Amino acid sequence: MKQVIQQLRSGTLSVEELPPPTVRPGELLVANRCSLISAGTEKSTVRIAQKSLIGKAMDRPEMTRKVIDSIRKNGLTETLRMVLDRLDSPSALGYSCAGTVLAVGDRTEGFSVGDRVACAGQNYASHAGIVSVPKNLCVAIPPGVDAEEAAFVALGAIALQGVRQAEPHLGDRIAVIGLGLLGLLTIQLLKASGCLVLASDVDSAKLELAKSFGADLVAPSEQLQDASMSFTRRHGIDAVLITASTKENGPVEIAGEIARRKGHVVVVGAVGMALPREPYYKKELDLRFSTSYGPGRYDGQYEEKGQDYPYGYVRWTEQRNMDAFLTLVQLGKVNVKRLITHRYAVDRAGEAYEMMTAERESYLGIMISYPEEAESVGRRVITVRSRPSSGDLNLALIGAGNHVKDRLLPVLSKIKAIRIQAVCTGRGPQAKILAEKTGAAYCTTDYHEVLGDDSINAVLIGTRHELHGPIVLAALEAGKHIFVEKPLCLTGEELKQISERFAVKAQEGLHLMVGFNRRFSSHAEHAKAFLQDRRNPLVMTYRVNAGALPPEHWTQDPDVGGGRIVGEACHFVDYLQYLCGAPPVSVHARRIGLHESGVMDDQSLLSFSFGDGSIGTVVYASGGEGGVAKERLEVFGDGKALIMDDFVRSEFYAGGRKRAFTTRGRDKGFQAEMDQFIRALAEGREPVIPFNEIYAVTRACQLAVMSLRAGQCYAI
Repeated sequence: MKQVIQQLRSGTLSVEELPPPTVRPGELLVANRCSLISAGTEKSTVRIAQKSLIGKAMDRPEMTRKVIDSIRKNGLTETLRMVLDRLDSPSALGYSCAGTVLAVGDRTEGFSVGDRVACAGQNYASHAGIVSVPKNLCVAIPPGVDAEEAAFVALGAIALQGVRQAEPHLGDRIAVIGLGLLGLLTIQLLKASGCLVLASDVDSAKLELAKSFGADLVAPSEQLQDASMSFTRRHGIDAVLITASTKENGPVEIAGEIARRKGHVVVVGAVGMALPREPYYKKELDLRFSTSYGPGRYDGQYEEKGQDYPYGYVRWTEQRNMDAFLTLVQLGKVNVKRLITHRYAVDRAGEAYEMMTAERESYLGIMISYPEEAESVGRRVITVRSRPSSGDLNLALIGAGNHVKDRLLPVLSKIKAIRIQAVCTGRGPQAKILAEKTGAAYCTTDYHEVLGDDSINAVLIGTRHELHGPIVLAALEAGKHIFVEKPLCLTGEELKQISERFAVKAQEGLHLMVGFNRRFSSHAEHAKAFLQDRRNPLVMTYRVNAGALPPEHWTQDPDVGGGRIVGEACHFVDYLQYLCGAPPVSVHARRIGLHESGVMDDQSLLSFSFGDGSIGTVVYASGGEGGVAKERLEVFGDGKALIMDDFVRSEFYAGGRKRAFTTRGRDKGFQAEMDQFIRALAEGREPVIPFNEIYAVTRACQLAVMSLRAGQCYAI
């Protein structure tokens, strides 16, 4: 399929042949017929991407702060590499489209294959031949509404939510500032609500267009204040909707001047927000923001997991706004056809953006169309380059999140014995650019394509955590060696199935390794040697200053990320296991009693007993300050003591003497981890980490979460 993407670093925009997405639970796979370019939003996105690094930083000060924090933690060189890698990631454009359902995922009641639907959502309803969109961002297209009209659904829902925020009543006199697509749609919606409308813009042509859509009075920006006085008989405007797009504060300043006492000012567009205190204070104005399509926007439970809000309590969700807008189009209350000024086939989409950014001619609605042959999925594989197999170990990447790209790929690029044969990610743009970067032969969005490729010996799994277990099981069945980023899986049932299946496949020589990288650090090597002659069990404490993650972060979701204990604390349990040389045999965990975020598991104490009699505690604290090093380990036994600070410095105390080992940066073992895994495969060695240790750590963390809830001690 073809998709419009933009390179974040250079700003280059192109139409690429990409593998179509796979349908996921809660989503619809849709063959696009039309998609609408949201001129204001997308022109801004394109222009930011075309700026220099300094220009991008000035536009995104919050990202600049994150970069500075990363430099403090990781150093300038590593931070620069990560920043450039992020900028090399492609950006999908578009968020409003219409087409036909090709396939439905689980939990998509109410939709069927063949339905005509309109879709919304950044990174979902993209300018692409085929898209996969969560069900709550899709609505059925009413009879009599064609695909071009339906493709306005996101813009229409945004305009409708702005009108709802204004709470208009019959006969209200309302001003609309900014007459792009949003403004002109807003005028029509207000007229359908029985309001009198004053429209304003700097463009005289748009003022004439506003008149034709029913505006009762139009005024250029410099005459708006006088016009509002005559329009309202000097009482002031009941509600002002700002649908302009500008960094200037002019719209919010003039809105305060023309609004009546206790009137509403609703900000729909992206405008400067340095408010003048005097008019807003003296008139006691009600300033409101309109959040995109409406309630549900930016709520992962609603958008991604399909949990609707109760109809009786949240009458107008974003999906219901989308449906209401299309109904108004069906009834002839809103005319969107007249807003279409340009049409382009997807192959020529680059011309559309060039015209828009160069501003060679006036434009409003820019429509992209897709060929009917896009209405079949076909094989989800795109050849990147053809080259003969070298006979070395051929590896496929399944999933490529930031950890894989930042930590593992730089290491793999230095290992000559391995060749990356294929890249599989959930989204086509990421799959293709990473395949090009790594020199892979092909890219795909379907991991079954990878597992069915006989030329591939091994897979590296770096997807979101909920897919680890299913993909590991499928890869074992396909006879592939497996390196899976932690955790191995999320549930006890998955672990049981993997254990039973691997017991058979291990006899055939398959390797299964989890990315417990810390045991491969040079600090771990020195610690192991320091403790090797001990005669008695150890007492160990591993303190983790984990840093806070918001409750809505995917790792906090027990169904997607498994929570931070299963998803990350497994690292630290494995390190304790490695140092004492015995797996954990029991766990008892406690967490804080209350936290304002509602998340308590990531502020907890996890206490373990190990098979050799050693004991260890993982202090997992997300409520600390980032200036303190993330990890500190203390180990005591046989008259010895070991202190490790953040894999930069280790101190060894024995016989009244102190010895220190330091590294230039944090050595968390990524290089040695991959080296040993690849060498074990290439040279036919024993598995790097025995499976019983992988099993014990995975189960220990699953039981630790149960212990946090029940307060009980569990045997592993």
